Amino acid sequence: MTIRKHRAGELVIEQSRDLARVRAMLEEAAMLADGVEVASSCYLLAFFGDEPVGVIGVEPRLDAALIRSLYVVEHMRSRGIGAAMVAAARKAAHTRGARHLYLFSAAAGAFFQRQGFEQIPVERTMLAMRGAPLAEYYRAHPAELAREVTWYLDISRDGVIER
Repeated sequence: MTIRKHRAGELVIEQSRDLARVRAMLEEAAMLADGVEVASSCYLLAFFGDEPVGVIGVEPRLDAALIRSLYVVEHMRSRGIGAAMVAAARKAAHTRGARHLYLFSAAAGAFFQRQGFEQIPVERTMLAMRGAPLAEYYRAHPAELAREVTWYLDISRDGVIER
């Protein structure tokens, strides 16, 4: 379900409740789709024109949020779409009350470092994100968790105007 018409050649990132499309994109990327239907989660889809080209999820928990499932279709990579999606997810997390942002990524650490994230111990993320669907999935699958690396970003000053 598209909320609005998209213009050809224009990148638009919007929140979506089209969980079938979210799930299909994640499965196409061979990424974990478990837990996408949890009501508190927020998914953003990126469109280039009318073509869906990316997805990212936000799982809020009190004053923290977990970014999950960042995926940009291969032929659209290296165009800044991933960075734009992280910025949109950061804003979505902040508007839901998050002051701390976490994520799991064993493969894209350099990308997330460029977005301002720092690597932290997995245990810290698991403690902070207790109850988040992705964290609970990893808690139930310790062998998969052992292969993960976690990242953190303080977003408590997002939106603050300094005088």
